[in-house]
Amino acid sequence: MSAATMPHPARTADDLTVVPRRHLGRWVIGLVLIALCALLLRDVFTNKRFGWDLVWTELRDVSVLRGLGTTLLLTVICMAIGIALAVVLAVMRLSPNPVAQSVAFGYVSFFRGTPLLVQLLFWFNLAALYPVISFGLPGVHLNANALISPFTAAILGLGLNEAAYMSEVVRSGILSVDHGQVEAAAALGMGRGRTLRRIVLPQAMRVIMPPTGNETVGMLKATAMVSVLAVPDLLYSTQIIYAQNFRPIPLLIVASIWYLAVTTVLSVGQYYLERRYARGERSLPPTPMQRVRAMIRVRRQERTAR
Repeated sequence: MSAATMPHPARTADDLTVVPRRHLGRWVIGLVLIALCALLLRDVFTNKRFGWDLVWTELRDVSVLRGLGTTLLLTVICMAIGIALAVVLAVMRLSPNPVAQSVAFGYVSFFRGTPLLVQLLFWFNLAALYPVISFGLPGVHLNANALISPFTAAILGLGLNEAAYMSEVVRSGILSVDHGQVEAAAALGMGRGRTLRRIVLPQAMRVIMPPTGNETVGMLKATAMVSVLAVPDLLYSTQIIYAQNFRPIPLLIVASIWYLAVTTVLSVGQYYLERRYARGERSLPPTPMQRVRAMIRVRRQERTAR
């Protein structure tokens, strides 16, 4: 048998060279977008009308930092009120009691159907309707003007409004849990309250957590509305400064930078909380650090193979 007619040995997978497909259109679009972004950034940072020197100075201003602290405090308090009240409203909506269902439905419909700014102004002017607040208790006579301060009105407006939206989030999370879980708990003799705390809510957190993170970011930005009540939040603090130096653009950039920084931190925290409550799933997407480690490991293996 001649060499020309001898059978060639079969190629193995290691002998094959895999050539990735070229995506010319993706590269062209990517380069165009990079060029446009570079031109935009160049124009923004070279335009002296933005007042970047004042921006870097006012970022560390004491009044701005105090306003940032007030904004964060409002966000924490109002989200705590909203989440606590939302659980109660969600349970009422799912209750077999028609009165509880109607009350919860009316609450949600009212606060979702009226603008948040109108609600804030309503709470701020509550003393016009009730100069004296007694809560129906004998001997209790509270001055509404002293009790409903701008900060208190902001908490009431934001917290009660948030409860209406969060109640729908909690309700959807509870409904996502299989009803067989509740029936199994009832068969074991567990009460409704204990079943809700120990079985339903822990499983519902996987559905509740992503929109809760979005609501928290939205609450942070919604606190800017309390500036109409003269609450010294982040936006109001910057408004006071540019009312004195007549340079609104740099101060609005300062407020935007701080809002963006805090929302970025909240988004990172939301990402890891979602992973924590999604541990029961079969596969989780890798974190950024895991992706970096995997890329480094692949590079090391390629160098070793060479």
